[in-house]
Amino acid sequence: MLVRDAMSTMILTIGPAHTLRQAATLMSARRVGAAVVLDPDADGIGILTERDILNSVGLGQNPDTEWAGAHTTMDVVFAAPTWTLEEAAGAMAHGGFRHLVVLDRDEPVGVVSVRDIIRCWAPARQRVPAATH
Repeated sequence: MLVRDAMSTMILTIGPAHTLRQAATLMSARRVGAAVVLDPDADGIGILTERDILNSVGLGQNPDTEWAGAHTTMDVVFAAPTWTLEEAAGAMAHGGFRHLVVLDRDEPVGVVSVRDIIRCWAPARQRVPAATH
């Protein structure tokens, strides 16, 4: 199975001037764990994840005054829609992250997460019932 078969094509995009609270509110409403950060004044595409927001709050920073741009990862590993899910999972495991922005011709076309990959590898109809104690 390929990344294009598992990825979410509904991409949440935000700007670097969103506050972390605004980003968290949008991510929660969309039920996604990452937002693609597009900065018209910077070169490249960034990603802000739920972990980035959690780390900021854990440091005691105020999500109403912290800018998304200050917590955005700009050194992003991108996937291609034609990657296998094994390639995507390998990149995630190697890099220690749970989301990949999917690019096609240098444009973001989706985001694939660990959850998306697991959903493809372990569909509900094939799940084994949990053991009872």
